[in-house]
Amino acid sequence: MSANDRVLIRQMVEDQRAARTVPLSFDATFERFASAHALHGHGLSAEEIEAGVMGGGNDGGIDGAYVFLGGRLLQEDSEIFDTPGAVAQMDTGAQLTLWLVQAKTSPSFSETALDKVASTCKYLLDLEVDEADVAVLYNEDLRARFRLFREALKKLATRHPKLLIKFSYVTMGEAGEVHSKVQTKAKLLEAQLTSAFAISTGEVEFLGPAELWRRASTQPSYTLELPYQESITHGTSHIALVALRDYIGFLSDETGTIKSHIFDWNVRDYQGDVEVNREIAGSLRNTSAPEFWWLNNGVTIVCSQATSVGKRLSLSDVQIVNGLQTSYTIYESLRESYANDPADPVFDRLVQVRILVTADQASRDAVIRATNRQTTVPVASLRATDDIQRQIEAYFHEHGWFYDRRKNFYRNQNKPADRIVSIPLLAQSVMAMALGRPDSARARPSSLLKSDTDYQRVFSDKTELPVYLWLARAQRQVDEFLQTSAGQVSRPEYTNLHFHLAMLGAVDLVGRAFSKPDMLSNAAREEVFPTQARLESLWAALKEKFEHFQKDRHWAPDKTAKSAEFVTYLTSELGYGSIRRR
Repeated sequence: MSANDRVLIRQMVEDQRAARTVPLSFDATFERFASAHALHGHGLSAEEIEAGVMGGGNDGGIDGAYVFLGGRLLQEDSEIFDTPGAVAQMDTGAQLTLWLVQAKTSPSFSETALDKVASTCKYLLDLEVDEADVAVLYNEDLRARFRLFREALKKLATRHPKLLIKFSYVTMGEAGEVHSKVQTKAKLLEAQLTSAFAISTGEVEFLGPAELWRRASTQPSYTLELPYQESITHGTSHIALVALRDYIGFLSDETGTIKSHIFDWNVRDYQGDVEVNREIAGSLRNTSAPEFWWLNNGVTIVCSQATSVGKRLSLSDVQIVNGLQTSYTIYESLRESYANDPADPVFDRLVQVRILVTADQASRDAVIRATNRQTTVPVASLRATDDIQRQIEAYFHEHGWFYDRRKNFYRNQNKPADRIVSIPLLAQSVMAMALGRPDSARARPSSLLKSDTDYQRVFSDKTELPVYLWLARAQRQVDEFLQTSAGQVSRPEYTNLHFHLAMLGAVDLVGRAFSKPDMLSNAAREEVFPTQARLESLWAALKEKFEHFQKDRHWAPDKTAKSAEFVTYLTSELGYGSIRRR
């Protein structure tokens, strides 16, 4: 590593700090930067990265903790926890991952850091742990993240998951020159994590400025080449028959990992070992079966340009909008065979690929909706194509804000992170402030829009577009206030109460509790937001009532934050009256 790598990384972190309206400290920004690039390839949004950052004291030597199932980020309201039958639909042998990150700006790697993580994992990976016994040692956010992993493992036990426990240690030191004692401690930690469960594998990696620079300077490519065997062309669009070896190559990056970013606009995630995917896998492996493309509906790609030269299509702005199940099943079923012997005749089999060329977003949305209507897809999965979503995106854009109805679309264009708002965050902001339900916003980060009823309440065409922008800006202002309060706000307090503080800011401006978005029309029109001084006062009052309610009910903090009863108590006690829930 040259000293230049360190200088460049410091500059990138400083640039991210400066891009924020209210900058975080350098160390706090580095923690988020390190987590994002340690998890390089998972395509997490800035909000998802933020949710996994520990911060504060009693973090057990861990600055970031994330749980994945089959490569998808797990949250406390994910389907396997609250949807009957969801576990039975999971892929047998799916990988459950606990990914831990420590990020320090120190110029070297230390034994102490590895010792801390080893001690933390010893206690918090114990399935019989009594959290009351370790609560004094570790903060609630860290315990909650390990609890999520343990509960997922218990739920999935009958599906025989594979476990990966990974620790990414990130500093400004040179990863290629780690002291032998530190390397020994890393091997001991790997052995400890591997022996934590009979089915687990432990991994430890060192990341320095050189590794961070390579990852940070690698932008996901949306311009790809697709070789084909035969094609039909109409106008600028194509229907092609593609050999499986070429399609796997198209899906995979240089490390052999699937390019998840080209599925950002697909309306659903990979469903794993469900019947339809088992049938796809079976027809792939059965060489005596009819041609694969006879039995499968194939894949639909939308792109802005397609050029064919010598049986190779060069595609720009690629998104696979239909055929995710087919694509992932081909990849998961054949990737090992492909790596070992790409000349195997099974890879001569063909998959049908439709390439539709249009730069018009409305046309792309129509294709997504039409192609996914042909099979059973929950209506909630098609939300990003709704008119109201496109209208919100356009309105935000006109005012210098960016509504990421397509995950990471604006992040990949390097728009300012604190001006990018995802569909889930806007939905939580509407639920908390406009509908007076911060408890639901806290309790349901990923499932808030699954039902038609909730979706129609949150994204109603009766709500004026300026109100949506006001809500996004107000929530961002509240979050920045809490994140930059000079260590006075712990990470668990932020997690539990940032939506409650946003609600109080809204009702304070209106003068009373309410549950109708149109009550915010004046504030949105006049661009009036709670002042810093008022937020400080409201925060002090919120913390006092929060602590009193917990002691009175003998409830845990997260149970209190997820309680409608607490919201009623809070607004009544502070003189705003009760919210009439609809």
